[in-house]
Amino acid sequence: MEIAYKKHRIILNHTFGISRSKNDWYDRIIIYFKKENIIGIGEVAPSIRYNETIELVEKVLRSNLKLPSHLSSVIEISKYLHPQLMGLKSLEMGLNMAIWDWKGKINKSPIYELIGSNNYKMPLTSYTIAIGDLTDIATKVKEAKKYSILKVKLGKKGKNKQIIKEVRNHTNKLIRVDANEAWDLGYALEMCKWLADYNVEFIEQPFPADKLDQTYLLKKKSPIEIFADENSISSLDIPNIKHAFDGINIKLMKCGSFEEAIRMVKLAKLNKMKIMIGCMVETSVGITAASHLAAFADYVDLDGNLLIKNDPFIGVKVVKGALKLPVGDGIGVALKKEYKELEL
Repeated sequence: MEIAYKKHRIILNHTFGISRSKNDWYDRIIIYFKKENIIGIGEVAPSIRYNETIELVEKVLRSNLKLPSHLSSVIEISKYLHPQLMGLKSLEMGLNMAIWDWKGKINKSPIYELIGSNNYKMPLTSYTIAIGDLTDIATKVKEAKKYSILKVKLGKKGKNKQIIKEVRNHTNKLIRVDANEAWDLGYALEMCKWLADYNVEFIEQPFPADKLDQTYLLKKKSPIEIFADENSISSLDIPNIKHAFDGINIKLMKCGSFEEAIRMVKLAKLNKMKIMIGCMVETSVGITAASHLAAFADYVDLDGNLLIKNDPFIGVKVVKGALKLPVGDGIGVALKKEYKELEL
């Protein structure tokens, strides 16, 4: 059994701006799990919002992880490794992803079959328009031509209404709004009522995660549904937030494993909450892996690989706005020929 990794800097098509940050690139870790001469692949996409960085990930990976040569199940191997990973959920996920990919290749099955999902009920994915210059919106909307739904990032008080109006100058497509914790209650009530006239489907995480009481008040008064992102890390959060949100955004890089994502799906359904599968800005490794969960969801926001110039992998495609998984075992991704430096 062997674990190896390589770092890859992804370059964005446009500056990716949200309420608390903006970036032109991100470093990502491509991680490999090798056993019985079969190699599984995963991706680690840490977020500083959750106190995770590439430097911390590399520090753990350089620490000579102890490997369980006597174990063969995904769950057993993951449990053995977890205590060594410093609680870094993105790293837990990258390894879990690589082990599931390996397991799929051993079993000659795609991951969706192994986890009890399917590849035929695939919701439409949204395409993100991040915060940036108003003059760039026309170009971004044009780039999103083949997608039926737009996810528009909004920030603190200021240009939010201008952003929505400018998007509406170019398209009538359904919009999902993501405020990334930027609003207060008074402003959120104003925006929810205003956005209701602009064909907005729901609003994601309007308040900081510690303002759950405000979220509950907003949910009672808002004409638009409210979804949790930063409030929805793992299944442990759902009992505490179910009264304040209509739905949750499940991201693999936050929850740490396919197993935990499935627990979140089951618990959300039990509590009659809607489910969205989301992502960080990731290569086609991470996005394709998350797409194996898409059939469990009501909504999908899996466009992170579409926002970058130098995706090294071929994986999930978007056909008529919907995800289409690749044919293949495990995750099903393939490395592009021009990125040989990422071969193990």
